[in-house]
Amino acid sequence: MSTPDNGVRPTDGPVVALVPAAGRGVRLGESTPKAFVPVGGTPMIRLAVEGLIASGAVDRIIVMVPTELVDSAVALLPPAGSVQVVVGGAERIDSVRAGIAAAPDAAYFLVHDAARALTPPDLIVRVATELRAGRPAVVPGLPVADTIKAVDAAGAVTGTPERARLRAIQTPQGFAAELLRSAYATEGIEATDDAGLVERLGVGVHTIPGDPLAFKITTPLDLRLADAILDGAGIGPAVAP
Repeated sequence: MSTPDNGVRPTDGPVVALVPAAGRGVRLGESTPKAFVPVGGTPMIRLAVEGLIASGAVDRIIVMVPTELVDSAVALLPPAGSVQVVVGGAERIDSVRAGIAAAPDAAYFLVHDAARALTPPDLIVRVATELRAGRPAVVPGLPVADTIKAVDAAGAVTGTPERARLRAIQTPQGFAAELLRSAYATEGIEATDDAGLVERLGVGVHTIPGDPLAFKITTPLDLRLADAILDGAGIGPAVAP
């Protein structure tokens, strides 16, 4: 793969995965914080970390959880020396910032939602490969199947974007480490994903084909689907306990 002509050149150094897992997941309707809800009998947080380990593309994993669940997370996660648990924040953006601070030596970051627990290791590999080839920012995405309408506050349609140009973005989202550090350097910023913060810096974000199995487990229906997939297909990386 040739180096993209974007002014960023490949560098040596560790790929560090950041897994924000401090959210409460209100829409899932569970009493347990979402990342700790089991899918097919295994907590999402462990499935997500196992997928990162199975990819072989990540040198270290930092998981950000609520203060009161640090010990629980350590007990749940694979006992690999490459997995570190730190305290996250009230908002996702605070958790990612805490993860960035815990990895000053990172050359690249992969930010990966614990709720995308069934993400195939191959997708993780493809994102990391693009980063090491010189892409400053890489996100996986799928074509949008539904027609999308833009609406105003009253619910009136204001426009219909061209569906062929839309993508539903997944994780892991990959970034050159200094770029992500710069994107998070300003306090009070908001975005629905990490790539949105990078876009504000004027840096191009490259998309690669995503994977249907990397869907985000957000609602009870998503959880039922994930359970059915694991129960019916035996999907999930094998990591020794």
